[in-house]
Amino acid sequence: MRITRTVAGRRRRTAVVATTGLTAAALLLTGCSDSGSDSDEASDSNGKITLTLADFGQFGYKEAGLYEKYEKLHPNIQVKATTTADEQVYYPKFLQQLNAGKGLADIQGIEVGRVKELVDTKADAFADLSKVIDANQWVNWKALQASTDEGKVIGAGTDIGPMSLCYRRDLFEQAGLPTDREEVAERVAGGWEDYLKLGEEYKKKAPKDTFYMDSASAMYNGVVSSNEEQYYSKDGKAIYKESAGVKAGWNLAAEAAEKKLSAGLAQFQDPWKAALRKGSIATIACPAWMAAQISTYAGDDFKGKWDIARTPGDTAANWGGSFLAVPANGKHVKEAGEFVKWATAPEQQAAVFKAVGVFPSNKGAYDLPDVKNATLEYFNNAPIGAIYAEEAQSIPAAVLGPKDGVIKDSISTQINNMEQRGTKPDKAWNDAVEAVDKVIG
Repeated sequence: MRITRTVAGRRRRTAVVATTGLTAAALLLTGCSDSGSDSDEASDSNGKITLTLADFGQFGYKEAGLYEKYEKLHPNIQVKATTTADEQVYYPKFLQQLNAGKGLADIQGIEVGRVKELVDTKADAFADLSKVIDANQWVNWKALQASTDEGKVIGAGTDIGPMSLCYRRDLFEQAGLPTDREEVAERVAGGWEDYLKLGEEYKKKAPKDTFYMDSASAMYNGVVSSNEEQYYSKDGKAIYKESAGVKAGWNLAAEAAEKKLSAGLAQFQDPWKAALRKGSIATIACPAWMAAQISTYAGDDFKGKWDIARTPGDTAANWGGSFLAVPANGKHVKEAGEFVKWATAPEQQAAVFKAVGVFPSNKGAYDLPDVKNATLEYFNNAPIGAIYAEEAQSIPAAVLGPKDGVIKDSISTQINNMEQRGTKPDKAWNDAVEAVDKVIG
């Protein structure tokens, strides 16, 4: 599952969604999960096709019962799905198989942090899904991420990570801050600068042994992700040193570290999990998939004490998302394309959202009851369907680059050093640049 789906510091757990009250619960899966026969044969003596699918983390198809449903709709097809827990293990093997031209599944998952590299260097290795799906069904920036300049689409969008702000109502109340989600959204409406100002107010009356935010690097990701140009320009040049979004995010992160508004915890590591269990974190920059992380590690003691408000500022942001792709030399390209089209259609994306909480990238899902009416019980019944759908459709079409993940990880590491080791901003920035330049030249 996506518990260890890690690109640019991102990890995921799952949430279980209901249209009237969404409850977040961990589905702690590891290793591989299969649907269908263990046979490696492409078809049996009766002509029944075994369609293979390889993914990472948790795409939610098994949990939503999609494999079984598809097999009932297509009696001649059996789906065999293999999941690698950690995307950083999955991707190198995937690249090796692409380069060798063998060993690939009929359908392969692709993380958003990798898709630009594959579009630029391996587009010929994939079937053109523009001939199978209607890319206009997706939020426009999602389809563009997997498209070549010539219009070839190498991946159909699965989920996305529209941003919000998760916060502790009880800690806000003790600190004399508003607790209503609309009032909180209004207080940070001016952007992440307002978010830090609210943090300074929190600090003045903060409950003992609590921190305003978990990680300044998480806030940094939120800032950068709201910009069209982030680490690369449209002509493919690495511009992270000059990027307005990177500069703004870095300066805000340095300010948060200096003013000790952050606990300085690397997300998803044991100290971060412990802080959630202890209840010492008041806010977290929250892409759609983060809610399940919080509810899992914070536990039942804090159910109803968390809430979700709209992201700071008037520019939406996205953090995360994936695609399904069909290798061009697969044994069942036509059948694989048909499965991808079906699995990423609105009804199936809504079913996955209901099952595991990953938010759809297909716009048609937003008007379906399982999305439109979804609330999250753990987070004071926050109307996440409405919140994330509104954010998703106003996110700018970000320019992606082949080494986005490397750049983001290097910068995030140095933000953590400012928080944890007291590294001065100038030195931390120089260390980040040195680390990035060793990789990208």
